[in-house]
Amino acid sequence: MSAILEKISSPADVKKLSMVELERLAEEIRERLIVGVSKTGGHIGPNLGVVELTLAMHYVFDTPTDSFVFDVSHQAYVHKLLTGREKLFHTIRQPNGLNGFMLRTESEHDSYGAGHAGTALSAALGMAVARDMSGGSEHIVALAGDAAFTNGISYEALNNIAAQTKRLIVVLNDNAWSIDKNVGAIAEYFHKIVTNPTISSLHDKAADLLERFGGKAVRHVARKAEEAAKGLIGPGTLFEEFGLSYFGPLDGHNLPLLIETFKFLKQQNKPVVLHAITQKGKGFQPALEKQKKFHGLGPYDAETGETKSAGQKTYSEVFAETLTKLANGNDKVVAITAAMPNGTALDLFRPHHPKRYFDVGIAEEHAVIFAAGMATKGYKPFCAIYSTFLQRAFDPVVHDVCLQNLPVVFCMDRGGLSGDDGPTHHGLFDISYLRSVPNLIHMVPKDEDELADMMYTAMLHEGPSAVRYPRGVGPGVAVKAQPVALEIGKAEVIRDSGRTDVVIFGLGAMLPEAMRLAEMLEGEGFSAAVINPRFAKPVDRECVREFGGRCGLVVTLEDHMLAGGFGSAVMETLSGLELQVPVVRVGWPDAFIEHGKVEALREKYGLTAEAALEKARPYLTKMMEQVLAKHS
Repeated sequence: MSAILEKISSPADVKKLSMVELERLAEEIRERLIVGVSKTGGHIGPNLGVVELTLAMHYVFDTPTDSFVFDVSHQAYVHKLLTGREKLFHTIRQPNGLNGFMLRTESEHDSYGAGHAGTALSAALGMAVARDMSGGSEHIVALAGDAAFTNGISYEALNNIAAQTKRLIVVLNDNAWSIDKNVGAIAEYFHKIVTNPTISSLHDKAADLLERFGGKAVRHVARKAEEAAKGLIGPGTLFEEFGLSYFGPLDGHNLPLLIETFKFLKQQNKPVVLHAITQKGKGFQPALEKQKKFHGLGPYDAETGETKSAGQKTYSEVFAETLTKLANGNDKVVAITAAMPNGTALDLFRPHHPKRYFDVGIAEEHAVIFAAGMATKGYKPFCAIYSTFLQRAFDPVVHDVCLQNLPVVFCMDRGGLSGDDGPTHHGLFDISYLRSVPNLIHMVPKDEDELADMMYTAMLHEGPSAVRYPRGVGPGVAVKAQPVALEIGKAEVIRDSGRTDVVIFGLGAMLPEAMRLAEMLEGEGFSAAVINPRFAKPVDRECVREFGGRCGLVVTLEDHMLAGGFGSAVMETLSGLELQVPVVRVGWPDAFIEHGKVEALREKYGLTAEAALEKARPYLTKMMEQVLAKHS
């Protein structure tokens, strides 16, 4: 029973609770998270880690007047439970339900939407400066995990905070993890603070003094901890050098201490950072034992944490296994990830080639330029970065890789719709944002075996290349022992009867729909050819010339935005060939697509063979009328 949680309809109800009731509420929230997310899937580990932090923030501050900015915001489930969305929580990440991230259109308490890391400090500073300019007095609180400080944007914000505002609270939620264990100098730096004996003793002392002297103890310990922290590295800590007063580290699960500390920080007329140590997955043993797995996952057993096997290898796993084989035969092959070894499956590559595996943290721009640097020395870097995350590195892709024609391979996982994660994670723009860049080739496999062939092709190619592939499992095609190199820019003819009324280009995951459409057309008396384009760039010009010259209609299907996508490339090619043939393009509209089940969203937005047939119907009718007129 969630006796207290069920009575929370707004943060105002949280403020009415006694400390005993708050502690009980924290337990109820954990129970609700574990059971609820077991049915819907989601980011369970991060949310279990911020229960007390979020409760304390809502107890002390007043949203929506005060603003909370969550970095990434995948850890905002507790915030949603406390801001009037408890009765809808069972819908999280479900069609037409709550979004898995902060969403401004969902609630007035969601002050800033997010989905990618490293944005909270910049956004919070923007809010604080706007408040100052308007003469406001509200508080701005940014909550960012330690992983966010491996992202360059966070430091761009830190460089400006002290110079541009006098009041901003930054909460560093330190659990030593992003999805995998955090890496690099910043992670070591935070570890050095946490394990400093002087600060550790103050941390223990704070809880004891709080029980005896209340809020005054917080002020005393905060001053002593600040003095101790200043002695860690030279004249001051990292944050002190940036002009932020540092407080902590303190126990991020000690509610009384957190509440008193936030009350203290609320009175400070200077930018401050509170370093809170939390435990990702706290309260759920499976999440503590398997932190990577329980960062974000599908439905699981709420008692044991067990999940159902997909039954076949995912595209990510096929990618990692193929890259391992390529690296076995080529000592110049290296793998690079931006804090996503688990999501991209490079954790399967790492044990085989640990010295040729590089996790650079949440730093996509750096990952791409780092790859470019390695490529200048004769190495073949495979950058495994989600399609939606590679957007962040567009300039390095253009200037550092493609302009210099360096042989970097961009392996874009989650190419296409990413289902439950929603618009921040849908990889629907990479064809349009990459195909305008000179020197780059862009490949899209129809199945797992073709993915392996494309990776082999990319390894042999002397310039930059990109491969996009979907989230999850593919058709289940077995991968042959030895991949083959594909001819650059050459499409594959899947079906051709010789006489062609309609030619259908089914790109990647949309090829099965292209085949279904062909069958439907044949059933209505129209002959149809089906093409597996393979290359979004360069488009097979000769294939388009041949089929565009002898058919009455061209249909393109793609799991990508229509604006600037593969269908647009086919139209441009037809125009360049001066072929006046109508084109029906099937893909995602000019809108941000909501979260939901992939099949349902495809049906809603017309990415099906049935929808394509109806879209083609006017042209088919005209073709039939012309045939009848010819024979009358």
